[in-house]
Order: sequence, then structure tokens, then C-alpha cells
Amino acid sequence: MVLSRTTDERCLALQRQGRIGFYAPLLGQEAAQVGCALALTPDDWVFPAYRELAVALTRGVPLRSILDQLLGNSADLTKGRQMPNHFGFRDYKFVTASSPIGTQITQAVGAAMAAQRRKEAVVTVPFFGDGATSSNDFHAGLNFAGVFRTPTIFFCQNNQWAISLPREKQTRSKTLAEKAEAYGFPGVVVDGTDVNAVYRAVAQARARAVRGDGPTLIEAQVYRLGPHSTSDDPKRYRTDAEVAEWKARDPLARMRADLSAAGQLTEAADQKIWEEARAEFAAAIEAGEQAPPMAPESIFEDVFATLTPRLEAEREEFRSLGRGAEGAHE
Repeated sequence: MVLSRTTDERCLALQRQGRIGFYAPLLGQEAAQVGCALALTPDDWVFPAYRELAVALTRGVPLRSILDQLLGNSADLTKGRQMPNHFGFRDYKFVTASSPIGTQITQAVGAAMAAQRRKEAVVTVPFFGDGATSSNDFHAGLNFAGVFRTPTIFFCQNNQWAISLPREKQTRSKTLAEKAEAYGFPGVVVDGTDVNAVYRAVAQARARAVRGDGPTLIEAQVYRLGPHSTSDDPKRYRTDAEVAEWKARDPLARMRADLSAAGQLTEAADQKIWEEARAEFAAAIEAGEQAPPMAPESIFEDVFATLTPRLEAEREEFRSLGRGAEGAHE
């Protein structure tokens, strides 16, 4: 959680400095993401939205790999073809994020059906916000999962705002979790600022799924303390008083207090954790920024196993333009 918070704060600053182009912070949602990720196995598949930094880190994705994607350098596994925050890591069963709202929900249900037919004891977990519960894919995905009893855990991080639209203007339902009942499976509301409560809810849902009892919708109630993205100004649509009320429930402060009260964390140990996280980030961003940019010619890769004659001609023309530019520079 500390590494996620440290990375989040620094990446927001990096975008403001013009060192990365875009960022979607998760400030306030760390406990929900870490608690959920810890309850999964390495074989389970994660289908993120675009704010699941803490999920990726908890599953073991190297921080450097995430920063390479944000920078779009030559080490970026997506070769600079995705906008920042839309990373994916096949080795960690972390599917590449996409911007359209809710599309990962139906994708996760399809992957769960495949696992079901292969008799694999795994679950799929789509992550989404309260805004996605108004999307077509949410209803289609839940209905399909209910009918076919797929091993899916629908993990909704209800952070109270779909950009500038408050949760109360999205639905008249008392909770978002209760929407699952219409599709024939349980919905659970959990305090998303309590990492232990989230862990227990997800662990129970996973056990239910691998038993063959079908999906679960979990609504983790959290709050997006920062902007929706670096393109957003939340002061235009919400009050300082509302933010202050939720800031008092900061999941990291809560975790620190719980561990301290249990005698498991001293002030010195807490300080050391933060220092180590900052040092890890500093080393990773320095290495990432020193990496060369992606070679422009890479745009011709990963389309066809063997380039078509037309693409071959276009690549050669592209190369000749590059050689011409180098000659003019000399």
C-alpha cells in the first residue's frame, strides 16, 4: 500500500512536470485493490480498468515495468502503443487495460467460461468503478455470468464519483451490490478502506466460484481522494468538506493505526517502509528515463507474421526518410 501511494503521488507530479503524458491516480483506493489482489492466486486472471496500479504491484509486477509503460520508452512491453496507465502483463495474468467503460466485464466473463470448460480452478476478476454499472457491458456481463454460473468475481470500486457524476445520480438502487440479485447471484458490500475486510470478502467469493457455485459482485465502498485523471479538476464539482470527511478514513492511516495498536509497527519501522518505497521509485524512474525511446520502425511490427509487399515497401520508404533526415542533420 505504501509503494502504491508513493508511486501514485510521484506519477501525478511527473505528469505535471511534463515527464509523462497522462495519469489516473488511485489515492484512497489502495486497501481495496491490495486486499482483493492478495486474496487471489497467481493463476487467476485480472481484467483491470485504468486505475489498478496497486493490483499490479501486489501481483508482483515490477515497478520499473509499470514506469516504462507510463514513459513509453524502448522497454515498454506495449511498445508505446497504449496511452499511459493502460498497461498489461501476460506473465502476471494482468490483461491490458482499455479506456472504453465496462468492456473488461464481458471479457472477464468469457475468459471465465473458457476456464470453466477446461476445468481449471481459476477465477477471473474484472475491476471497475461505480460509473461502469451504468454501462451495457455491466448488465450483459452479469446476466451471462449468472446464467452460466461462471467463476467470476465482479469487483466494483465505488469511489462515489464517475468523473463529475455523483453516485446518487447513477441509480436509485440502495447499493450497487444488490444489482447482482436480479441476475441470480449474491452481491456483497464491503468497507473498501479496510484491507482485511476486503480480503475476507474476496477470499469467500473465490472459494464459492471454484466450488462451482457461480459469480459474486463485490462493492468496495471507497473514495477517490484525487482527480479522476490528470485531465480533471475535482474542485469544480465536489466540496472540500466532502473530501475532508473521507480523508479522515484514509486507508493507509487506518492500516498504520491498526498495526501500531497491535504492536506490529513502530514509528521507526513505518518511516523505514516509506523511505524504502521512495528509494525504489527513485531508482526505477531514473532507469526508465535513461532508457532510449522506442524505435519508430517498430510500428511495422506485430501486424503480420510476414509483412505484405505493400507494408514492405512502406517500411523501406520509412527507412529512407530516416536516412535522409540523418544526412540533413549531419
